[in-house]
Amino acid sequence: MKTVNHWIDGKSVEGTSGTYGPVTDPATGAVTTRVAFATAEEVDAAVAAAKAAYGTWGGSSLAQRTTVLFRYRALLDAHREELAELITAEHGKVHSDALGEVARGLEVVELACGITQQLKGELSTQVSSRVDVSAIRQPLGVVAGITPFNFPAMVPMWMFPLAIACGNTFVLKPSEKDPSAAIRLAELAAEAGLPDGVLNVVNGDRIAVDRLLEHPDVAAVSFVGSTPIARHIHTTASANGKRVQALGGAKNHMLVLPDADLDAAADAAVSAAYGSAGERCMAISAVVAVGGTGDELVAKIRERAEKIKIGPGDDPTSEMGPLITKDHRDKVASYVRGAAAQGAEVVLDGTGFTVQGYEDGHWMGLSLLDKVPTDADAYRDEIFGPVLCVLRAGTYEEGLALINASPWGNGTAIFTRDGGMARRFQLEVEAGMVGVNVPIPVPVGYHSFGGWKHSLFGDHHIYGNDGVRFYTRGKVVTTRWPDPQDGGVDLGFPHHR
Repeated sequence: MKTVNHWIDGKSVEGTSGTYGPVTDPATGAVTTRVAFATAEEVDAAVAAAKAAYGTWGGSSLAQRTTVLFRYRALLDAHREELAELITAEHGKVHSDALGEVARGLEVVELACGITQQLKGELSTQVSSRVDVSAIRQPLGVVAGITPFNFPAMVPMWMFPLAIACGNTFVLKPSEKDPSAAIRLAELAAEAGLPDGVLNVVNGDRIAVDRLLEHPDVAAVSFVGSTPIARHIHTTASANGKRVQALGGAKNHMLVLPDADLDAAADAAVSAAYGSAGERCMAISAVVAVGGTGDELVAKIRERAEKIKIGPGDDPTSEMGPLITKDHRDKVASYVRGAAAQGAEVVLDGTGFTVQGYEDGHWMGLSLLDKVPTDADAYRDEIFGPVLCVLRAGTYEEGLALINASPWGNGTAIFTRDGGMARRFQLEVEAGMVGVNVPIPVPVGYHSFGGWKHSLFGDHHIYGNDGVRFYTRGKVVTTRWPDPQDGGVDLGFPHHR
């Protein structure tokens, strides 16, 4: 059986704890790999390697860093298919989704390649007589990233390329459910010429996480995951004096106004709710139908959902794959099974779905719940699976109030032909990312990603300009040099009287 170990100081390091976690093929349910779980001492070794490497990398030239990053970008591009296959094998998402994940990660690598523009600094001359003031940004030192199972390549690439471009060194703790992509990213970075110790990967569970949160040599922590864990990460790391960006969960709403193109809205709802089996924090999990649009919209969503082909991620005809684990599948199914008793109308029930020949896979069919009460568990909780809730609102104002009452504020969308209403919505809605006739408004790499309320803990969004600010700290230098004419310094210049 394949074993995934750690990557420390530029090489693969076997785990010493004797504790391993299972990695399954979600399509078959079979354990295909085991992953070594790090001890606190192994985390310390990774941090020590990063700290030693920072002594050189932190003072390296921008040209040296970008040279490595350009080579890295080329290698990632050449290995897109391989990375996508690793993602599909351990996460289960279909190959096209996996390729899309790699592409979105590459956007941030490309941003990192242009770090020379991001770190230019500022200068004001002659703020007083012969006094200049400059502002520069410098790296923090050793920084850490803790990443989720749903995007095992993309989210790490949202973090470490920008961090190392800024001059930091990095310790990554990927999800133990699908760790192979992270290790391959580190191997390719070494092949690109990244010095040993600049990027390290430790696998494990809470022991590894908590050690990173308390380690005195870790200056900052980036995290993407559920809201309860994001809150724990933020509280614990902040208490240990660290800078923290912790992105939490979501319940993303799509507001559909009566003037919307309902065919376009239905297409968008199906792709945004069920893509990647709903296992993404930017999935649309709640559609708010305004006015009399509800019945027609639900019928159109159902018609499209029933045609989606579910199967193994490596089958090119599959449009949706399995869920990550059996336990997660069972939890997702429980929301559908309990929906009717809590007042929802079950339009599609995918809890009994299976795939012939893959009966032990973690399958869940597309589920659609209509007229969902706001106090139902299926609406209140982040389900993180292929379950779409439809709620009804009489007016725009009622729909907006419903969305703004949510404790989450990650992403949202509005579907309408009315530019004035769209503009009003983008100003009034309480969410960090807004789509106008775009169901999943994930920003491109040079704009920052992040939500509001319980979807973000910390002051900085991830990647983009916020990412650069998070991985650097500002320094302002005020300078006054005496002029030779003052007689303070004689540099051999002629004196004019």
